[in-house]
Order: sequence, then structure tokens, then C-alpha cells
Amino acid sequence: MNPVLVPSRRLTAVPAQATLRPLQEARHFPKLMSGNRPLTAPSTNPLAGKAPLLVAMLLVVDSLHFVFARLLEEKQFPATAGAMYVLSVGTVEVALFLAWQRRIRWAVFRQHARFFLVVGFLVACSTAVNYTAVAYIDPGTASLLGQTSIVFALAFSLLWLRERLSRLEWAGAGLAVLGVFVISFQQGDYLRLGSLLVLGSAFMYALHAAVVKRHGGEMDFANFFLFRVLSTTAFLLIFTTAQKQWVWPAWPVWQIILLAGTSDVAVSRVLYYLVLRRLPMSFHAILLTLSPVITILWSLLLFGESPARQGLIGGAAVIAGVVVVTQGKRRA
Repeated sequence: MNPVLVPSRRLTAVPAQATLRPLQEARHFPKLMSGNRPLTAPSTNPLAGKAPLLVAMLLVVDSLHFVFARLLEEKQFPATAGAMYVLSVGTVEVALFLAWQRRIRWAVFRQHARFFLVVGFLVACSTAVNYTAVAYIDPGTASLLGQTSIVFALAFSLLWLRERLSRLEWAGAGLAVLGVFVISFQQGDYLRLGSLLVLGSAFMYALHAAVVKRHGGEMDFANFFLFRVLSTTAFLLIFTTAQKQWVWPAWPVWQIILLAGTSDVAVSRVLYYLVLRRLPMSFHAILLTLSPVITILWSLLLFGESPARQGLIGGAAVIAGVVVVTQGKRRA
């Protein structure tokens, strides 16, 4: 899914007795999901300090977002309904896990209902638009275009969240942004419907991340994540009903939905917020521009499609920018 962020502060310590077995697909997450700690509290969590490993895991699962959307499109399954079913599966998995651990706190939703409705609406729109876009654009190019969220993320982080970058980070960010523009505005592509849809989706996802970072930092992670995906699913249900796209999936489609819901929602989004809380919004947005490289490989393998040469050149510039920013962070 599109890269943007959440609070960059650390988590609270987790007592040994609170260590519980997690979701089968996410065995590294139990101490995060089983605790009742805020997003911004300090942490002695054993996952702390393992950001490189978490980023690598996130890049793999995050790269599959447009791939799953394209697989459903090839089955001629309605886009919004497909997004709704995928989010529903992920929501049910997260809810069952937290219910088993007796960690669901409905008071969190009641106290922050407006926040969750705004976030859920933005993510639902972004997801539905992405699932629609892959009918007009290949997953690799869509993923590269999705990196325009870096432009929006940098704008939000600098102008609204008042974050700062070092000179080396500015240089890396500039190079990455240049690569994004090379990808996004190549001749004959940026006016296509698929490209415009992805750009709109990137803006909405970046806005959701900025809202979460600004207003969601004091909620415990488990309930924040549950009500985030629950609100998103609720809006997708509304969108599906409004568009009259209610269709019961055949078993081959269900296989894609179950896999996508588990990896692209339950696992990917937990990793997403884990990493995002450890990195500043601007740095994390730039780092995740590596995800399209893996998406391109998936696209070549599964669909025999790849971006145009100019898109690949822009992708190389993005990766170079990521390397520069990473070095800047290490020096800082």
C-alpha cells in the first residue's frame, strides 16, 4: 500500500508476562498487539532497534498491494467490492486476535469517533481508487506513481508537522522527488486515467498519515489499529452498496481475498505502523520508495508487464535518493 507514516516516538515497556503468541502470519507482533500502551510512549520491546529487519519485511508485503488488486481485476471482480472483502478479512483477523486477548476497548472508539471516521474515510477512498486504477495501468507503474505520496508527505511533515531535515537528507529527498516526477509525468502517461487515480489515492493516503501522526499519538496501538481498519471497512461497505457492486466471490477469488486480507492488511499494516513509529514521517516516506522495485518484479513474474524506460530511470533516481537519506540519518 502507499507509503506514509504515523508517530515516530517509541513504545512503552512490555512486561514479560504480557508476551503472547501472535497471529500466525505475524509472529513478531505479539508484544505490540497485546499491550495497552500509547503510540508515543517509550519502549523496551525486543522489536525496538530492529527497524532494518522490519523495513525489509514491510517492503516485501507492501509491494503486493497493487499485485493483489490486479489479480482481482483479472478475475473481473468489481474493484470496490474487492477492496471491501480484502479489508473485511483483515479486520476480522485482527478483531478475533484482540478479542482472544481481551484487549478490545470500545471506549477508545467512542472517545475518538471523529478521528477514526476521518481516517477510515480517507483510507477507504484511497484503497478503492487503487483497486480501480489497476484496470488502466500495470502494477509496477502504479506502484512507482504511488510514490508521489512522498511529495505530499514531505509537504505535510514540513508545513504542518514542523519536522526538519539535515542538508544531506534534503539532498536525498530532492533526488527522490526528482525521480518521482520523472516517473509520474512522462509523456503520454500522466494524463491517463489510471495515473490520475493513483495520484489522487497517494494524496489521500498521505493526508491520512499526517492526521494520524498529528492526532493519534496517545492511543494504544492495538485499539488504534483495530478501529482504523474497522472504520475503513465500514466506509468500503457503504461505497460497495452505493455502487451496487455486491457480488459473492467464487472460490478462486476467495483465495486471493484471503491471502490479500492477511498479508496486505493484517501483516502489512501492523509492520507499517511498527516501522512508522520508529522513523520520522519524511524519512519513512522516502525509505518506502523501494517498494515499487519489488512490485515491478512481481508484475514481470505474474503479468509479464513492466514500466517504460523513463519510469525505470526515475525509479533509479528514487532509490539513489533513499540511499542518500539513509546515510544522512546514520550520520545524524
